[in-house]
Amino acid sequence: MSQELWTAVDDYFAETLVPSDPALDAALEAAAAAGLPDIGVAPNQGKLLQLLARIQGVRNILEVGTLAGYSTIWLARALPAGGRLVTLEVDPEHAEVARGNLANAGLGDVVDVRVGPALDTLPKLAAEGLGPFDLIFIDADKPSNPDYFTWALELSRPGSLIIVDNVVRGGAVAEADSEDPRVRGVRRLNELIAAEPRVSATALQTVGRKGYDGLAIMLVTAGR
Repeated sequence: MSQELWTAVDDYFAETLVPSDPALDAALEAAAAAGLPDIGVAPNQGKLLQLLARIQGVRNILEVGTLAGYSTIWLARALPAGGRLVTLEVDPEHAEVARGNLANAGLGDVVDVRVGPALDTLPKLAAEGLGPFDLIFIDADKPSNPDYFTWALELSRPGSLIIVDNVVRGGAVAEADSEDPRVRGVRRLNELIAAEPRVSATALQTVGRKGYDGLAIMLVTAGR
């Protein structure tokens, strides 16, 4: 098994099941032109997020980590009329690229891009009464995952879905003695999830054009 094969299979599924889309293609091109890192979700992963959101019947989505807005577009397209998505981005330049991509996709009035450290913004969302959110997607700096999870619980309700990306770290998540702060953040997240009686959770390993990684999926089963 190799990265070349994983990418070829991803490309096959994308070409077969996830047709090319002008707005999404333009978002990737704008991200590359702006020099943003290529760390967003793959097309088939974006479609998975959208399907999960549609299955969930979402009306209110929170995303932690916007980058160029590629996953944001996928998620926002799952919303019904009157639905709303709030996405948090720490980098002002990334946020501007995302706003342009969202406007190009016709979602400028649907998505609220908030700029600043997410751990500063999340308490403000709670103070504004913007929750509870039906789906929360966390794809930001990994050392802060435990704190993001804590806030996701605060901003959710019984029945909310919480998804955290990049929880396998190329298999490094299994290394108990890892000194990598990203791995340590994911391991601490898993410890919190395991000890949290208000969620039912699992994690999946994935391979594809983004390499070897995975995601955690949690259903909130009880309130505070």
